[in-house]
Amino acid sequence: MYVLCVDTSNATLALLKEITESNALGEVNGSLDMLGDKDAVELAVAASEGIARLEAVRFRAIAQLARHRDGASSVVQEVAFALSVVDKRAGSLVTTAEALTTRLPRTLGLMDRGVVDGFGAMKVAAATSWLSDEDALAVDALLEDRLAGRNAEQIRKAANHAAMTVDREGASRRSEHYRAGRRLTVRQGDSGVASIEVEDGPVEKVNAAYRRIDREARALRKGGETRTLDQLRADIALDLLLSGQGGKGERAEVFLYLDLATYLGLNEDPAELAGHGPIPASLAREIAGGPDTVLRRIVTDPLSGQVLDLGRDRYRPSAGLGEFVRVRDRECRRPGCHRPAQACDLDHVVPWQFGGHVLCGRAGRPVPPRPPAQGRTWLGLPACLEWHFDGDDADGAEL
Repeated sequence: MYVLCVDTSNATLALLKEITESNALGEVNGSLDMLGDKDAVELAVAASEGIARLEAVRFRAIAQLARHRDGASSVVQEVAFALSVVDKRAGSLVTTAEALTTRLPRTLGLMDRGVVDGFGAMKVAAATSWLSDEDALAVDALLEDRLAGRNAEQIRKAANHAAMTVDREGASRRSEHYRAGRRLTVRQGDSGVASIEVEDGPVEKVNAAYRRIDREARALRKGGETRTLDQLRADIALDLLLSGQGGKGERAEVFLYLDLATYLGLNEDPAELAGHGPIPASLAREIAGGPDTVLRRIVTDPLSGQVLDLGRDRYRPSAGLGEFVRVRDRECRRPGCHRPAQACDLDHVVPWQFGGHVLCGRAGRPVPPRPPAQGRTWLGLPACLEWHFDGDDADGAEL
């Protein structure tokens, strides 16, 4: 018997180059000027799906290289040189590649379908890096039907929530470990600039500090300041550091969402800190009852919250409805914007003058009759583009 050996590596490389060769892409690029707006969007989506599939190929190739090197640390430098990326980026590629090909096969499958891109896959790998192989596989299964259509930040939050749900005790220990490593760092820049950063600070204090700085910056802008908000926030932060007092300072609000059973210690379901995402139940209880933090506690039951339909007799929602919508939505509805809802404006998806309703109902569900475009109250920012949110929320409940 004779065995015919084929140079599969050359054949595989040639096939990939044929798929992505410039002549075929040149034909696509040459026809772009003839596309309408909707066709242009569809082409951009199709291109993103194709890129995700190619990223899946790259992760598999990197994982194969790591296997050839028996997991040696030098793989990171090898990948950095080959792909012309910095070591930190190369390290993320290597660890994600190993996780996708061993502990996260369903996430890798989503990449093959063009549903999740490489950046989103990195978020899943990072969120599950501290889990056992068994728990990581469980999180991978939980996320399979929840990641489609989500951006990287939403994927990060979903993956962290799933990881905390699968290993609640481990999540608590991990939180304690990272909080114990808090530090202040300074980076010297060029042209007379430098940066100062609080790394791994307590999430409730960091968010409260930012809200205080942001509030003062916006107040100055309304008073006629010509500096931008970014410049004002930076200047205010430095002024507070240089002239303020250490220890306890001005009280500032952060918004924490946890169910009653979690607050009472009857379960260990993750809670959510507005603007940040899920946190372990033990940390949520510490924040809610800690002596060093003053919180406005909102303990909610998914079945108990209810508001009334105000109809079209007035434009602005009542204070009660406005508070309900902010508590329900938690963050700005615009994709990619994670400003806490309490710092956002209320507005209609369908403009009020064109028939938009202020909607109400149990758990935020609209009550009939619904306008054809499903006008609904949304949360946005003056600086954000309008975003028409219509569909399921992160937990799959109708809004």
